[in-house]
Amino acid sequence: MDDENEHPVVRRAVAAEADTVAGLWLRSFDAALPTVRRAHTDEEVRGWFREVVEPAGDTWVAAGPDRLLGMMVLDGEELDQLYLDPARRGRGVGGLLLDHAKRLRPSGLALWTFRINAPARRFYERHGFVAVERTDGARNEEREPDVRYVWRPDGPGR
Repeated sequence: MDDENEHPVVRRAVAAEADTVAGLWLRSFDAALPTVRRAHTDEEVRGWFREVVEPAGDTWVAAGPDRLLGMMVLDGEELDQLYLDPARRGRGVGGLLLDHAKRLRPSGLALWTFRINAPARRFYERHGFVAVERTDGARNEEREPDVRYVWRPDGPGR
């Protein structure tokens, strides 16, 4: 971390943080994927976090002393969302969240990421994920080509 006093704690998000988590998601998406068309408005994203994501109860945050540094959403063995405060990319927060996800899902994880997101793809590959499928994006709302990654504790893509 860039601030020696900032030691993030991974914990479940609480309902009162839904708008803050959504804001982090929006900032991160826009910073990491400036050429990808978002399928939903800011307010739709905020509503989705308040009404769907947070009530499902598997949203986790990396929290610093006075702000959220990253967030992830698990849906079964699916790592559905992993987004970081743009200022915290490359500082260990993503790895902290991903390690937590692996502890929670020791039999394995899977996820989708956009092909254009080379930093995310390198991050997942460094953490043992293997690309198992590539699509033209016809099945996602953004219509952006994507890649399916899988992590299994017993080896690549198993």
